[in-house]
Amino acid sequence: MRGVGTSVPRPGGALKAVITAVAVLAALGLLVSACGTGGTGARDEGPAADSVSAGAAEAGVPSASPTRERADAIRLVRADPGVSAAVKRDLKPCFGDEYPVDVSYGNLTGGTADDVLVNVMTCGDAVGVGSYVYREDGDAYKNVFRAEEPPVYAEIDRGDLVVTQQVYGKGDSLEYPSGEQVITYRWTANRFAERARTTNDYSKVVGGETPVPTEN
Repeated sequence: MRGVGTSVPRPGGALKAVITAVAVLAALGLLVSACGTGGTGARDEGPAADSVSAGAAEAGVPSASPTRERADAIRLVRADPGVSAAVKRDLKPCFGDEYPVDVSYGNLTGGTADDVLVNVMTCGDAVGVGSYVYREDGDAYKNVFRAEEPPVYAEIDRGDLVVTQQVYGKGDSLEYPSGEQVITYRWTANRFAERARTTNDYSKVVGGETPVPTEN
């Protein structure tokens, strides 16, 4: 009560006793209320905060961390006329309802909603067979990028689209390609334009297949 005492005149003895009793009853009332709600302490504040955020969103107040409904990546790829028939034909569950698809969300095209990056792979060895970017267009999504030269895999890196393609030479096994090409794209003038390209050649000795020595 020191903070209150510094802002208002000090009450007399009788009045002070009444105020003290009221304060004690109020504290007991808060304690009983907390016990009635489960008494889990700070953990109980989580759902309450979530409820407030949901109510604010419904009232039109923007949330501090808005969430968007996740797109159905499988449906996007199957309905896309630009996806090859081979990719669509092989897009089947590996087991149960688990598809060999990686999905990423991020701002690649500067729109108001996150873009959707979909990588389609094979079930057995997880080889990338197609990479696609979908941009929100009204109530639907529009394909704005497609790469279908396996093995291929795309990622979002600080607003850029980075596509990695393995390079195989004659005699290379699937596990040990000769190298890779890393191509960086940036959204410019309503399309993805190549910004940089890096070629990496892999060693056949370190971390790869050891050549078999030939006899003279």
